Amino acid sequence: MTTFIGDYPCKADSKGRIMLPSAFKKQMGGTVQDRFVVKKDIFEKCLVLYPMDEWERQVKMLRSRINQYNRDHNKFLREFYKGTAEITLDANNRMLVPRRLLEWAGILTGDVVLAGQDGRILVLDKAIYESGSMNEDDFASLAEKILGGPLNNNEE
Repeated sequence: MTTFIGDYPCKADSKGRIMLPSAFKKQMGGTVQDRFVVKKDIFEKCLVLYPMDEWERQVKMLRSRINQYNRDHNKFLREFYKGTAEITLDANNRMLVPRRLLEWAGILTGDVVLAGQDGRILVLDKAIYESGSMNEDDFASLAEKILGGPLNNNEE
């Protein structure tokens, strides 16, 4: 699995094409791919870009936890897959993101940020990205809440 690191300002052209930063291509190393899945994020008004191998890993994990004959699971699946699209990089390393997804994410000005987040890349409107930052104290408190508990191993 590739770990994407960094955030990069980009432009979405009038057709909705966004160039994949070369740093992300380098981070994919020998597993460079030209096929991705883009979808709406579950928690924020942004898009999530998955390289195909990471998308397949996510789907495998999902399948292991979902029963499509359970009504709630079926509703979840419908919403999870709503707004997904497969995209391919062109010869110039640009990806054509469907207009409906860009509009949903509020990417209207053409200024976007691609931000690495472990095995995926977030696609956000630049103004939304810049306004959504936590202050240092709030981030420190959240880190303490999530990571500051007792360790689950026996190492001392």
